[in-house]
Amino acid sequence: MSHNSFGHLFRITTWGESHGPAIGVVVDGCPPGLPLTEGHIQPFLDRRRPGQSRFTTQRQEPDQVEILSGTYEGLTTGTPISLLIRNVDQRSKDYAAVARAYRPGHADFAYDAKYGLRDPRGGGRASARETAARVAAGAVARQVLGEGVRIHAYLVELGGDPIDRSRFDLAEVDRNPFFCPDRDAAARWEGLLDSARKAGSSLGAVVEVVAEGVPAGWGSPVYMKLDSQLAAAMMGINAVKGVEIGDGFAAARLRGEENADRMRPGAEGEGPRFLSNHAGGTAGGISTGQPIVVRLALKPTSSILTPVETITTTGEATEIVTKGRHDPCVGIRAAPVAEAMMALVLADAKLMHRGQTGR
Repeated sequence: MSHNSFGHLFRITTWGESHGPAIGVVVDGCPPGLPLTEGHIQPFLDRRRPGQSRFTTQRQEPDQVEILSGTYEGLTTGTPISLLIRNVDQRSKDYAAVARAYRPGHADFAYDAKYGLRDPRGGGRASARETAARVAAGAVARQVLGEGVRIHAYLVELGGDPIDRSRFDLAEVDRNPFFCPDRDAAARWEGLLDSARKAGSSLGAVVEVVAEGVPAGWGSPVYMKLDSQLAAAMMGINAVKGVEIGDGFAAARLRGEENADRMRPGAEGEGPRFLSNHAGGTAGGISTGQPIVVRLALKPTSSILTPVETITTTGEATEIVTKGRHDPCVGIRAAPVAEAMMALVLADAKLMHRGQTGR
């Protein structure tokens, strides 16, 4: 299997399977001299960790990260950083039916078609368990970016029910199990997800991730546009089926004068003052200094208790019910993953900008 790496100058390679002994990531290209200990990484893994509420999988994984290489006395050395996360709560017997038949909507059939074999335990390499390694790598990327770049992700829609933007409060994100910035929406979502879970079903979601403090000039035309790298990063997250940057598809319904992000003179020594951000912080594939805004649509979890028609691995018609411990809405824990992927892209862009311009 190839293509387990992401990035250019700041490059990561993840490894491991859902029910193997461990998962991990190698981070290459991190500059030397940056503070990095497990304490810089663990808080982000704790936000993504399963089993923290009834609205996520009840698999109990501590997700304790171990730094195996690339640091000395709490500083990065410039050599590859290897991060290890041990799996401690596998329950492979839950996947006996999956070994004999394909789950519609999952990668089971596609993996078999490509490789001629697959690891059915938890989806193997296709499991969202792999995203813990990305979150760990994203924490390293945040050290490269520094405190000036602030990244936040949150759910703006669950099961077709959107938040009320007039009630947006970023502080609410850490006060409910949905990463939701609207307290009233979070209360509604409890009922929605409880109903879906009790019915043996699942729900989709929309996650928004925003990066503030990104200077103008990051990203490179024509084939290394910042927005194209962001789109690829977000589409690489499990269950993501659509990505928007800025107004996204809504921009197609605007007139030119409505869509234009008009500019006025900024304060002395600063860039222009923008009157809107329909473009989501990029123009021509280069950051403008405005907040980078990306939204991603996540499909409902494919592993459900509701019987669905499928075929066996030998081609006979059957139905499948997926037992085990699964997220009734995979979009919930995707928020920390989206933050990590944003950080990885921006760290790479920062280093490439430095290499291209010396700044």
